[in-house]
Amino acid sequence: MVYGQDGLTNTYAIDAAGSITMPLIGSLPARGRTTAGLAAEIGARLRRGFIRDPSVAVEIEAYRPFFILGEVAAPGQYPYVPNMTVESAVAIAGGFSPRARRDRVTVTHADASGTARLVVPPGAPISPGDTVLVGERWF
Repeated sequence: MVYGQDGLTNTYAIDAAGSITMPLIGSLPARGRTTAGLAAEIGARLRRGFIRDPSVAVEIEAYRPFFILGEVAAPGQYPYVPNMTVESAVAIAGGFSPRARRDRVTVTHADASGTARLVVPPGAPISPGDTVLVGERWF
């Protein structure tokens, strides 16, 4: 949102490269940045010959979904909620099945440095796009 500039205020999607493209300033990297940092960068670029004193605010409209597989009541894709943990992801998926291993799960996380599979406790945080795999207990 650029206050007073209806032509620039819009919803912008982050592309596969992690950038957004806006009129006047073109493409700028967004992946891994805070909303405040991104707003400051947009304001700085607009100040360079386009708008005297831009007031910019950035809000996240929607996150990538997370995925949950294995021993849960309803495996599938679900919307991500900020500050989500494995435990809350399991709750969203209807809870553990009777055969679920409840003390640890496997989380697959992909970022710019690659893909990592981690065995974590139920209280561990997850990120948008993560895949949570709830294993089966043997006894």
